Amino acid sequence: MNNHEYNGCCTCGGGCCGGEQEKKQLVIDFLYLDLSVCGRCQGAERNLEEALAEVSGVLEAAGFAVVVNKINITSPELAEEYRFVSSPTIRINGFDLDLEFRESTCQECGELCGDDVDCRVWLYEGVEYAEPPKALIINALLQAVYGGKLQNPVPQQEYKLPENLRRFFAGCAKKVD
Repeated sequence: MNNHEYNGCCTCGGGCCGGEQEKKQLVIDFLYLDLSVCGRCQGAERNLEEALAEVSGVLEAAGFAVVVNKINITSPELAEEYRFVSSPTIRINGFDLDLEFRESTCQECGELCGDDVDCRVWLYEGVEYAEPPKALIINALLQAVYGGKLQNPVPQQEYKLPENLRRFFAGCAKKVD
């Protein structure tokens, strides 16, 4: 028999021998203008929650803890802080899951602020959706876990509040006055 000292497990420290391994975090930021009347934001929230429920076992088994931050963008200052360009937005570990950014007129947000407002539409497999499809969210989550990261990071250049959001916040402020 070999006289090497045995310390119970391998020395890699990676948890491969059944020891507790520190969980990696999957941080999801859900940024939106309104959840009270905007169907797009409500649908995005619902589909995100359903997608997370469907893949939670896989994420857990892969050693990931999920943190969901729901952030209501209520001012130009918050929009700037989060580099918010369109509602709703879902980011996974700082990467926007919408690989092709598009917008169209949003009746509900327009009524909220009393002006014309565009909100995000989602392109998935060549089809445009008013809400992010669950399959799009699930694929983005799995890509973040198994592919390392998504392909569309939040731009780091100088942020300028989009005119669309400027109109929304100005209109909401007028309605309050």
